Amino acid sequence: MSDRHCKEELSGLCFDCPRLCGARRETRNGFCGGGAPGVRISLVSRHMWEEPCISGKNGAGTVFFSGCSLKCAFCQNRALSFEGAGSVITVDRLAEIFLTLRDAGVGCLDLVTPTHYTRAVCEALRAVKHRLGIPVVWNSGGYELTETLALTEGLVDVYMPDFKFHSPELAAGLADCPDYRERASEALSFMYRMLGPASFDAGGMMTRGLLVRHLLLPGCRADSFAVLEDIASAVPPRDIVLSLMSQYTPGFYRGDDRRFKRRVTTFEYRSVLRRAEQLGFVKGYAQSAASADPAYTPDFPDELKIEL
Repeated sequence: MSDRHCKEELSGLCFDCPRLCGARRETRNGFCGGGAPGVRISLVSRHMWEEPCISGKNGAGTVFFSGCSLKCAFCQNRALSFEGAGSVITVDRLAEIFLTLRDAGVGCLDLVTPTHYTRAVCEALRAVKHRLGIPVVWNSGGYELTETLALTEGLVDVYMPDFKFHSPELAAGLADCPDYRERASEALSFMYRMLGPASFDAGGMMTRGLLVRHLLLPGCRADSFAVLEDIASAVPPRDIVLSLMSQYTPGFYRGDDRRFKRRVTTFEYRSVLRRAEQLGFVKGYAQSAASADPAYTPDFPDELKIEL
């Protein structure tokens, strides 16, 4: 454990994500919206719309955590990231939910935006990991600290981070995090060192490794090219799964920049796909233009809901 994390535990202040907000979460929420003790979650469900190697035929068992350390201006899960939908539950209850999902026959345990609750999630996983029998997927925004990620070693089977931005200006304008590229690159390299190349079972389900997502933004084709180069510099392209998403939906954007008030064009998307091929990404997924539809975004209730 790093010196900072040791001091953090002694002081009761939170420095678990790159925001380093230093909140005493027992008395006030951090930048992420998360408090302590316990975790706030909104929806537990069988999710059929993740990448095929994650959802499989039985769906991913998703746990949607409330709050976020990024809070992007175009977030499609705004009810979670900004508005804090959901209920606070104990770590013991979270562990029970993990087993409930296993019993429902899902293909994996899909932890959606867990970064700001890393300590509580790891505690719950330590209690049940030996009984799960399905891969644990860490589905995050990519804005992580390696010291915090180290707490997940041996508990997570598949890391599924976003890599959102290359440009500090773009990252600052859309998520107030000009250091995004540096933190995401460090996180990817660290994840790869922990898990190595992607592996799959006989049915095509991912059992270990990295699946990296990148959402194309309208008018930002050059930034997407640079993001792909960042990923290829951080990890071997042939060893990971790359998911290039075209689902940017302008109706979710809260801001004044006219670039982000339209959808991604076919030309933009195809040119980024070509660049990925040139860089040696051989395993991955593309999306159709029809994915840019709010209908694919779940409704997040104000109190915990379990739908299986």
